Amino acid sequence: SDICQGELGDCWFLAAIACLTLHEKLLFRVIPREQTFIKDYAGIFHFQFWRYGNWVEVIIDDRLPTYGSQLVFTKSSQQNEFWSALLEKAYAKLHGSYEALKGGNTTEAMEDFTGGVTEFYEIKDVPKDIYKIMKHAFERGSLMACSIELEVPMLFERRMTNGLVTGHAYSVTAVEEITFKGDKLKLVRLRNPWGQVEWNGAWSDNSDEWNVINKAEKTRLQHKVAEDGEFWMSFQDFLRYFTKLEMCNLTPDTLVVDKFQTWTVSVTEGRWVRGCTAGGCRNYPDTFWTNPQYRLKLLEEDDDPEDDEVACSFLVALMQKNRRKERKLGAKLLTIGFAIYEVMQGDKKHLQKDFFLYNASKVKCKSYINMREVSERFRLPPNEYVIIPSTYEPHQEGDFILRVFSEKQNQDLKTKGFALESCRSMIALMDTDGSGKINLDEFRHLWNKIKSWQTIFRHYDTDQSGTINSYEMRNAVKDAGFHLNNQLYDIITMRYADRNMNIQFDSFICCFVRLEGMFRAFHAFDKDGDGIIKLNVLEVTTFTLCCASVYSCTVPVFLLNEGAY
Repeated sequence: SDICQGELGDCWFLAAIACLTLHEKLLFRVIPREQTFIKDYAGIFHFQFWRYGNWVEVIIDDRLPTYGSQLVFTKSSQQNEFWSALLEKAYAKLHGSYEALKGGNTTEAMEDFTGGVTEFYEIKDVPKDIYKIMKHAFERGSLMACSIELEVPMLFERRMTNGLVTGHAYSVTAVEEITFKGDKLKLVRLRNPWGQVEWNGAWSDNSDEWNVINKAEKTRLQHKVAEDGEFWMSFQDFLRYFTKLEMCNLTPDTLVVDKFQTWTVSVTEGRWVRGCTAGGCRNYPDTFWTNPQYRLKLLEEDDDPEDDEVACSFLVALMQKNRRKERKLGAKLLTIGFAIYEVMQGDKKHLQKDFFLYNASKVKCKSYINMREVSERFRLPPNEYVIIPSTYEPHQEGDFILRVFSEKQNQDLKTKGFALESCRSMIALMDTDGSGKINLDEFRHLWNKIKSWQTIFRHYDTDQSGTINSYEMRNAVKDAGFHLNNQLYDIITMRYADRNMNIQFDSFICCFVRLEGMFRAFHAFDKDGDGIIKLNVLEVTTFTLCCASVYSCTVPVFLLNEGAY
């Protein structure tokens, strides 16, 4: 509570730090433990940030910008405390410079601290159940911030409103409901990242309202009278004075699964390419259909006993990548958004121009906006949908990631993971140098194949049982690009199906890995590309070993022609 802003306009970043300190495990993921100025001190510090789906390490030295022996940027009220200044330096290095941190939204830093997904609300337009949304989010460990924006923005100008600072970011540290004079009253607790300057209206530290609250309730609410920047206020006053609410919902990899019920997240990377996949928004019907298209299958309805509607709650977040870092190169934030269309179940084709001419979107983001991330909360009936992310205007290039964040599973596989035999086959398939290992590029190539095969498996696993019927395996193999004869389909069924004639996901992938390896070996010997090979004794031995490396056993039957083993 003693983080002090310096000469850099990054209060949005400081508010995110204040939220981060409320969660010890999250804090020590960003700032690894056991870093001191004494033991094994080498003049460097390590930090970790989430960047577009991955955690990256940032290493900095111990030199901090000063003027007149005083820190220029973020500092602590304690002169021997430097963690916040070092964290700010690491974050500046991540983005290329301190200057890159001027101006921003608190949720941007919250995401980089947690890997979470953000929601952004204009207070005047919040849904009627916003308190319920906030309460629900806190129960799941979400981080939250708010701000009071100036009606007429003026550089660095701030005004005071009952102790609140305009043009300034605050962190939301609690959402509670109490009984006050026989009625239910909603409260929120806020923290000013300066560590001082507090609200002085109703429910502030010294207000009369606390006089009728019993000691046990005060203890539960952690009420205290101190100039520490943290204070309570009524929810109605919160809605009256604040203009923006920013929320960061945590994903399962944020180390708090033992404390909070986290949500399910699906992540997909993409790119808008000029003349190819940069189709612009729906205002450009000739090119809109060329944008990337992502399938969404909502499976389970919400468990809200107070709601009779059969619907699935989920949040879609579209984030553009690297724009802040490339600001010095003239890059600006693109104006981005997305729309969601309902489609026929099982239809996996890329939707064409005519579909969008005659079908309206089921839901869409409220507006296209030039922010790093655009997100929106929706409720739709269980069904299949297509998400279309795009820039507002066509022919604008950029990288993005699309995340779907849901309380219930939107689509998941029931599997215990890969067996050791399957893992050996995978490594053998990609191990081109015979080292018994695969490097990062080889693993990336393997993972992309597994994901494509996983998509095929999900298509045929219509009941989400984690298995597909052996009769469906024939079509699945064809979808993967393998053309086999009937004898081989019989062998696959005997080898991979269980007693109920079902094939589990692990067996499915293992089969595809082995087919991929055998076809690769065949094509290596098919020099003229006619689909037929002739082998001498030495080549037969070599071919057998190539197939056996992915099959984990001796191959008893040789190729006569492609597709017959």
